[in-house]
Amino acid sequence: MSAFDTGLFGQKGGYAVRILDLSGGNGADPVETIRGFQTLEHANAFARRYVRDSLERCRSRGMAPADVVAAWFAFGEDAEVMGGAEQAWRSAAELNDFAARPPGDAEERNWRALDPRRDADDADEEEE
Repeated sequence: MSAFDTGLFGQKGGYAVRILDLSGGNGADPVETIRGFQTLEHANAFARRYVRDSLERCRSRGMAPADVVAAWFAFGEDAEVMGGAEQAWRSAAELNDFAARPPGDAEERNWRALDPRRDADDADEEEE
């Protein structure tokens, strides 16, 4: 099976990422669903950075990795890639590594640079 068969390089309608409030403040419903990811790679990278940033916002100086994970589950936000099936990134795959290893640079947390809504905002500004 090639990358083209799995949808890594796009599918009709694109991919979406659901943001989930782990504190339960929004119940089981997502806080928001972000649409407009044209490739699974784009959606996966956004979700990964979003979760990384959320976990880092839960980290305090000197916390043990297990405490960082516990704080994230109590106060953080998760991101689910919709439409990627088995190739979709999942936070469970990297959560413990994130907690054990603070990010090396700000790029690992910069989900805003990958946000497809930003592209729409940029296009609106160009039209004005």
